[in-house]
Amino acid sequence: MRGLRRVRGLRQVPVLRHPCADLLIVQLLGIVIYPFLGDQPLGRALFSIFALLVLAIAVFAVRMTPALSWISAGLGLPVVVLTVWEAVSPGVESVVLWSSVFHAAFYFYTAYALLRYMFDDHVVTTDELYATGATFTVVAWGFAYVYLAIEVVLPESFTVIDDPLEASAWFEMLYLSVTTMTSLGLSDIIPVRPHARAFVMLEQIAGMLYLALAVARIMALTVARTASRDERRTK
Repeated sequence: MRGLRRVRGLRQVPVLRHPCADLLIVQLLGIVIYPFLGDQPLGRALFSIFALLVLAIAVFAVRMTPALSWISAGLGLPVVVLTVWEAVSPGVESVVLWSSVFHAAFYFYTAYALLRYMFDDHVVTTDELYATGATFTVVAWGFAYVYLAIEVVLPESFTVIDDPLEASAWFEMLYLSVTTMTSLGLSDIIPVRPHARAFVMLEQIAGMLYLALAVARIMALTVARTASRDERRTK
């Protein structure tokens, strides 16, 4: 009960009133900010700090859902350590691999929590509407880290038309993930190994299923609201 009161109290803080909206906005800002930071150590360090902000907001967003927040926090702890490690010692493949694995697990669990949040009741709140967009970006982030892990384990699993060596960068993987998730088709980044293509196909299926789930949710709530209104009129 005390924990519930604390969460409700935090919801009164303007910036935390809609944590899913905050998560969505921060992730979209990350897409815009990343190209300005460049690949220099200072730029990577600044983006690592920004990534930790995204992590903190994601953990708070999960706390508002029916999912277990301790799992989110447990996955987030190694993500924090590995993110800082990457910033201090960039380019260490083992660190990049485990960081990608834990990042992917964290974001996929966050997506699961947001889905439970969206389908938990028959009332759509403002924050649940923002959760629809946040879930999409969280899944895209998760697959981007999956692709990065695949590239570390199986080099040259992805190729870029202009320069194959650039496919190892996280931003390129995020670009591939977003274009795949939105069903716009593959961009100039192409999966060439079977394992890479398998996960790209899984993301394509996930994108279509998520769209179907979101539409079904909206239709079901619309029908339920109409039926409830008609029932009140007949009384």
